[in-house]
Amino acid sequence: MRHTARHSALLMAFAIASGAALAGAQAGSDAASGTAAASTGASTTNTRLNTRDKNNTADTPQAQSNSKADRDLLAAVRRTVVKDKSLSTLAHNVKIMVANGAVTLRGPVHDDAEKSKIETLAKQVNGVASVENDLDIKTN
Repeated sequence: MRHTARHSALLMAFAIASGAALAGAQAGSDAASGTAAASTGASTTNTRLNTRDKNNTADTPQAQSNSKADRDLLAAVRRTVVKDKSLSTLAHNVKIMVANGAVTLRGPVHDDAEKSKIETLAKQVNGVASVENDLDIKTN
């Protein structure tokens, strides 16, 4: 099929219109879920739980030490957490940071049991000097 300038212009207009329609539908969906969340008092995101990571003084995974020992220890802790199938997907995806053998845990988990279990698992990994458990209980 031979594409003409008019054909290309029509395709571009269709793509733009489709994108705008999808964006509008998404905004409507977001507004509806926000209204539902507001009426129940629950948040639809973890923004509040991750507020401390926006603070310039807080360590984040992006500032993770690049030393081989810390990277290896981080991988060992992550493997140990993910290997435990009794933990939720949320718990498997917590932020883990390591600096000179000190492990910091951050992010949301479902309950106190998961929070404690992840800390215990991290402490059992050979080479971990200490664990700072900054995990949050997800409230929604």
